[in-house]
Amino acid sequence: MQRKGTYMSTILKGAPVVAAMNEANAARCAALREKGVVPGLAVIIVGDDPASRVYVNNKKKACAEVGIRSEEFALPADTTQLQLMALVHQLNERKDISGILCQLPLPKHLEEKQVVEAIAPEKDVDAFHPSNVGRIMIGDYHFLPCTPAGVMELLHSAGISPEGKECAVIGRSNIVGKPMAMLLLHENGTVTVCHSRTKNLQQICRRADILVAAVGKAKFVTADMVKPGAAVIDVGMNRDEAGKLCGDVDFEAVEPVAGYITPVPGGVGPMTIAMLMQNTLMAAKLQNGLSN
Repeated sequence: MQRKGTYMSTILKGAPVVAAMNEANAARCAALREKGVVPGLAVIIVGDDPASRVYVNNKKKACAEVGIRSEEFALPADTTQLQLMALVHQLNERKDISGILCQLPLPKHLEEKQVVEAIAPEKDVDAFHPSNVGRIMIGDYHFLPCTPAGVMELLHSAGISPEGKECAVIGRSNIVGKPMAMLLLHENGTVTVCHSRTKNLQQICRRADILVAAVGKAKFVTADMVKPGAAVIDVGMNRDEAGKLCGDVDFEAVEPVAGYITPVPGGVGPMTIAMLMQNTLMAAKLQNGLSN
């Protein structure tokens, strides 16, 4: 559908995919409840960061929609490492808690790595624990990090397969960039991970049939970095110079070049919470000895 050197891009919105996933997750949750299993998600939030509060509220709302019981643990900003660790250990032991999520970032005096590693791997529904990260590496996993998994669901919903395609991931964070690369690799994509030290970034990106931007810089990806017809997935959440919410991709400039593109907001963001619900249901099944 090329026209005058541009593409009529398909905009990949998360909402329709999330609606279908929520329906499927609600059915899975109902089936578990019929077997006497009530999935439960514990959400820990430390301090009063406004963005974290919004995320936590959205997660609780999603739990209610699907039928997962959620329990919030709101701790003051001056909570000590010892107090936080004690709560995590307590939740690890509770049979009615299927998944534990500690909302990040934590206040600066707290050690995130120690908290992540304290969560029992079978309750680590964020898939941040080293054990779960290792499982993703070898392709033998129960949980996937929610944002990269959400990206894959969006690609699948549009009929886009990474197999045999050039894929570029901009960003190498443990939360998005690295696992994103592994998931594309597991589906037989040829993956290049780009970062701040990458040379010839523009040329590498222009080769990509699938380009995932997860760098955390507003409008970083410009039209001259995108291969015509490529699928461009924007994981970023930033504010532009006018204070308006935007992604890592310059949407207005890139949209005429791309074949597929995700908007910000409304693209990858909604997918992340839907994948969290899916992970929580999987955790409940595994902890109760139920087959996949």
